[in-house]
Amino acid sequence: MIYYCWILIIIINVRTFICLIQFSLIHFPFLMSELGFTYKKIHACPNDCVLFWKEFELLDDCPKCKTSRWKYQGSKKIPQKVLRYFPLKPRLQRLFVNKDIAENMRWHKEKRVHEENALRHPADSEAWIDFDSKHPLFGNDSRNVRLGLASDGFTPFSNMGTSYSIWPVILVPYNLPPWMCMKDPYFMLSMLIPGPKGPGNEIDVYLQPLVDELKELWGPGIETYDAYKEEKFVLRAALMWTISDLPALSYLSGWPTSGYNACPVCMSETACEHLPNSQKRCYMGHRRFLPINHKWRDEMKAFDGKKEHRSAPKRLSGLEILEQLSAIEHEKFGKLLKSTKKKGEGKKRKRGEIGKSVENKLKWKKHSIFFELPYWKTLKMRHNLDIMHIEKNVCDNVLGTLMSISGKTKDNKRARRDLMEKGLKPSLHLQGEREDMPSASYTLSQDEKKIFCEFLSSIKFPDGFASNISRCVKEKECIVSGLKSHDSHIILQRLLPLATRGYLNKDVYQVLLELSDFFKNLCSKTLYLDVLDKMEKQMVLTLCKLERIFPPSFFDVMIHLMTHLASEAKIAGPVQYRWMYPFERYVRNKARPEASIAEQYIDNECMTFCSMYLHNVETRFNRMERNYDVSEQLGIFSVFACKGRPFGGPKYEELSNSDWKKIHIFVLKNCQEIEHYRSEHMVQLEAESDQNVDERHDIQFPTWFKKRVEELHVEGLASEELLSLANGPDTRVKLYSGCNVNGFRFHTKDRGSNKKTQNSGVVVEGEHHKNIIDFYGVLKDIIEVDYLRGGKRVLIFRCDWWSLKKSLGIWKDRDSNITSVNVCKTWYEDQPFVLAYQVRQVYYVQDLKLGKNWRVVEKIQPRGSYDVPKRNDMEPNDLEEPYQEEEPDDLIHFIDIEE
Repeated sequence: MIYYCWILIIIINVRTFICLIQFSLIHFPFLMSELGFTYKKIHACPNDCVLFWKEFELLDDCPKCKTSRWKYQGSKKIPQKVLRYFPLKPRLQRLFVNKDIAENMRWHKEKRVHEENALRHPADSEAWIDFDSKHPLFGNDSRNVRLGLASDGFTPFSNMGTSYSIWPVILVPYNLPPWMCMKDPYFMLSMLIPGPKGPGNEIDVYLQPLVDELKELWGPGIETYDAYKEEKFVLRAALMWTISDLPALSYLSGWPTSGYNACPVCMSETACEHLPNSQKRCYMGHRRFLPINHKWRDEMKAFDGKKEHRSAPKRLSGLEILEQLSAIEHEKFGKLLKSTKKKGEGKKRKRGEIGKSVENKLKWKKHSIFFELPYWKTLKMRHNLDIMHIEKNVCDNVLGTLMSISGKTKDNKRARRDLMEKGLKPSLHLQGEREDMPSASYTLSQDEKKIFCEFLSSIKFPDGFASNISRCVKEKECIVSGLKSHDSHIILQRLLPLATRGYLNKDVYQVLLELSDFFKNLCSKTLYLDVLDKMEKQMVLTLCKLERIFPPSFFDVMIHLMTHLASEAKIAGPVQYRWMYPFERYVRNKARPEASIAEQYIDNECMTFCSMYLHNVETRFNRMERNYDVSEQLGIFSVFACKGRPFGGPKYEELSNSDWKKIHIFVLKNCQEIEHYRSEHMVQLEAESDQNVDERHDIQFPTWFKKRVEELHVEGLASEELLSLANGPDTRVKLYSGCNVNGFRFHTKDRGSNKKTQNSGVVVEGEHHKNIIDFYGVLKDIIEVDYLRGGKRVLIFRCDWWSLKKSLGIWKDRDSNITSVNVCKTWYEDQPFVLAYQVRQVYYVQDLKLGKNWRVVEKIQPRGSYDVPKRNDMEPNDLEEPYQEEEPDDLIHFIDIEE
C-alpha cells in the first residue's frame, strides 16, 4: 500500500510540473513582449514601392504599382512581403538597466584618457569631436548614444545557388570602451529586410521606421532609468555613419558605385577609362594625388601615356552634397515602376541645357533617406569604406595576377591588346601571329608557383591566429582558391612579402612589401595621426608604382579606394570600429528565412539580458576567452604572483642538481623585492676583489642569501615567505605540455610536432653584453616548481635559444623590417630557463631567400589586449575577432622605384 502511495505522489508531482511548464510556455511570449523583447511585422509592397504603415496601413493594394498586398491560400490572406522591425528605443533603454553597463556607457567621456595624436576609439576621432562641437547639447551628456549602422545581404540557405537574399540592418553603440564595443552582446538587430531579392536602391523604403525613430531620439528623446546613477534622464541618440561593402554603400548613400564615377569619395571627379579589349573600366590617374611639382606628373610612357596636371579631388561635405541633390527629382521607389520607365524618362533636362556642373549632379540616384536626420548634413563621415572587402579584393587581384590563375588574373591577352592600342609597356606586347604573351616581371614561373604553394601549405599559425590556409592551396595545379576574408587579411599583411621574398623582381617585391606594410599598420588597434599622414602620402606613391608595373586592367575600383583609407582613418578613427568582420559573423542562423532568424534573435536577446544578472554562471558577458590564464598573488614577492594556467596531465619528475641550481638562481635574480640583498652581496664581493664579480655573484649568492635569511629569521626579522625563497624549490616538479599565459596558448615542441598549429615559438627580453635584446627560441618543457613553505609555486619555461650572432645566427633586413634566425645555431645553452609570465609568443616561417635552416620571426599580439590608458582599471573580455597589431610598426624604408 505504501508503495502505491509513493507512485501516486510521484505521478501528481510530475503532472503538476508538466502543467507549470505548459503554463510557462503559454505565457512566456507575453512576458517577453511586455519586457520589450519583440518586433513589429510591417507589410511591404512586393515591388518595394511602399510599406503598408501609417497612411497606407489599411490598404489592400499598393498605391503606386497597384499590386495586391496579399497572396491567398484558400480564403486565408497572407502578406506577400513582411518587414520585421525591432524597435530601437527599448533596446537603448536596456543598456542602462544594468548598473555595470550603464557605467560603461559613460566611459568615452568620463574615463577615457585623451592622448594627443593617438586614435584608440571613435571618441578620439575628428568626426566625433567635430560632432560634439556642432551639437554641444547632445555632447554634454555622456549617456547620449552614438550609433553606427551596418548592413549587407546574405543568402540564408546552405545552397548558395539559391536566389534568395535577406538584408539585416544592425546598429552598434559606440559609447562603450574598446573591450566591449563591437561585441555582439551589444549589437542591436534593427530590421530584417525580406527576400527573395535584395532591396537595392529601394532600401530607403524599409529604413523609414528606423529613421522616424532616430528623429524622435534626436529631438524629444525618451525618458530612461539610469541604474548607475539611480535616476531618470532623457536619452537621445545619433547615427554617426554607416558600414557596408561598396554595393550596399551605393544603396545607402544614393551615389552609384559602379560605372565611370564609382569612387564615393572622388565622385564626379573619379579618374576612369574604358578598356575596349578587356571590356572593363580601369581606375588609374593616381598621380593627381602627388604634390603638384612631382616629377612623375610629367612622365608619360611609364603611366597612361599622358601628362597629369589635375589636382586631387576633395571630399564633399554634407551641405555640398545637399546642394547637388537639390538639382534632381526625388526618386520614385518601386522595382516595377522602374522597369516600366521609358528610355530617357526621369531626367530633368538635356545635358546641353545645363552645363557641366549640373551634369555631375545628375549622377546621384536618389536623395538618401538619412538626410532627413537633422544632423546628417553636419557629419564629417557618413559612409565608411569597408577595409574587409577592400583587403579581400586587393588580395585576390594580386594573387590571381602573380600566379596567373584563370578567371582571377588581371593579365591576359585582352589586357595586353589594350596595352598595344595605347602604346604602353612595349615589353608586354603580344608577339607573332599566335599572339604569344611575353612573361612579365610580376608573374611567377611554374617553378616559382610551386615554391609559393609549398610555402603556404607549410605554414603553421599559433592557436586562434588564423585558419588553416593550406586547405585553400592546390599544389598540383599551383593555384590558391576559396580564401575567406580573414585568410586574405592574413596573407596580404603577413605572408605575401615572405612568400615572394628571394625570387620576385626587386621593384615588384618592393611595391608589394609597401602594400602589405600599409594594411598591417592601418589595421592596428591604435593609430597615430602623424603616422597616418605619412601613410596617406606613401600609398599614393605605392599606387603610382603599381601603375608603372601592372597593366591598366589590374586597377579596378577596389585598388583605387586604397587612396582614401588613411584619410578616412584620420577622420573616423581605428578601422576595427568600422569594418564588416563582426557583422558578417553576427547573423548565425542562415539556414532558415526571415521568421526563424527573427525569433532566434528575440530569444537570444532575452537570454543575453537575463544573463547580465547571473554572476555565478558562465554567460556571454563573463565567459572566459579561449586562451585565458590565471593570476594568483600567492605572496608578497613578484615571482610568486603565479601567472599562467598549465593544462594537460602533469608528469612528475625529479630535477637534476644542475637544473635545480639554475632554476634557483634564476628565480632569485628575477625577484625584484630582494634587490637590496643582491646589492649587499655585490658590495662584499667587490671589497674582496674586483675581478669576475658577476660570475662569483652567480655562484655564491644562493648560499650567502640562504645563510643571511636564516640569521634574520632566527632574530624574527625575516618572514616565512622569504625563508622559503632562500631555501629554494622542491626538487620534485610537475611537467606539463601546455600552458596559457599572457593571453597566449603555448605548447611544448614535442606536443606541437603533429599539430596543424605552431605554439612553441617564444621571445623574451634579456640582457646580452649589457644591452637589452630579444631572445628568440622554442619551448621544450613547462615546469611547475613548488616552494616548501606556504604553498608557493612558480611556472618555469625551459627553452632552446637561437643564436643571435650577426650573419651566422640572425639576419635583419632593414628595408623590409624582416628578422630571420638560423634554427641550427643555438646559444646560452647553460641558461635555458625563463619565468612563464616573461614570455611572449612568436611563430616561425620558412625564409625563402636565406635557405632551409633560416626562419622568419613573426611576432604576434594576444587577442583581447587593449593598450588603452584609463583612470580606472576595467577587465577586457575578448570574443572572436580578426587579428590586429596593437599599434603601427615603424614604416618600412620607402624608396622610389628608380632607386
